[in-house]
Amino acid sequence: MFGYEKGAFTGAVAKKKGKFDLANEGTIFLDEIADMSLKTQAKVLRILEEQKFERVGGTRTIEVDVRIIAATNKDLEAEMKTGAFREDLFYRLNVIPLNVPALRERRQDIALLASHFLNEYSKENIKIKKEISEEAMKSMINYDWPGNVRELRNIIERLVIMTPKRVISKGDLPKEIKDAGGGDQGRGVFDVNNLKDAKMQFEKEFITRKLIENNYNVSKTADDIGVERTNVYIKIKSYKIKVS
Repeated sequence: MFGYEKGAFTGAVAKKKGKFDLANEGTIFLDEIADMSLKTQAKVLRILEEQKFERVGGTRTIEVDVRIIAATNKDLEAEMKTGAFREDLFYRLNVIPLNVPALRERRQDIALLASHFLNEYSKENIKIKKEISEEAMKSMINYDWPGNVRELRNIIERLVIMTPKRVISKGDLPKEIKDAGGGDQGRGVFDVNNLKDAKMQFEKEFITRKLIENNYNVSKTADDIGVERTNVYIKIKSYKIKVS
């Protein structure tokens, strides 16, 4: 983000401008800002406060005039309490907060977004416009979409590529979407007969949803749910969860 000077490290054979350099007198979008290290947060705060920074390996102070738009899917107030996010940076960024509701809270958008992605991937991959049956669309609308729009986009791309028919039916959908009845997150847990199986069913669904939210990044998923990465791998293997 901050660029580097020639000779700053092995392989730095020439000076390179960073994102803030390039965004001077413009706007920079920082996605998933909660995942920034505290050291990087401090540098971003300095730019917000003083409009100044130095490139890696450099001594010259560079002035920039940049508007910052930041996004995150985490609760920053909770992150501040754990010390993972700087309180001063939060209040400096939190000038005009915009809340984007989860896809499950705006189900009326699911059909519109699905249609858009369907057209996009049909043109890219098969040059023939595919359609989604009414029954399949109902299941998609009932599904909770824990991975939000990113998950919907990925599912549509997979369906376009993997479904040989022109019309995508309910039977072509992944099991978790095909079985969606009313958006209840506990769905499936009450279909078993004993507490042990119910716990296993919940754990499998919980880990699967967290993996989807983190784009199948096992390390990030382990951090989110508070367990060791090796244990997540063990659960993935035990429950035969598909991660690709």
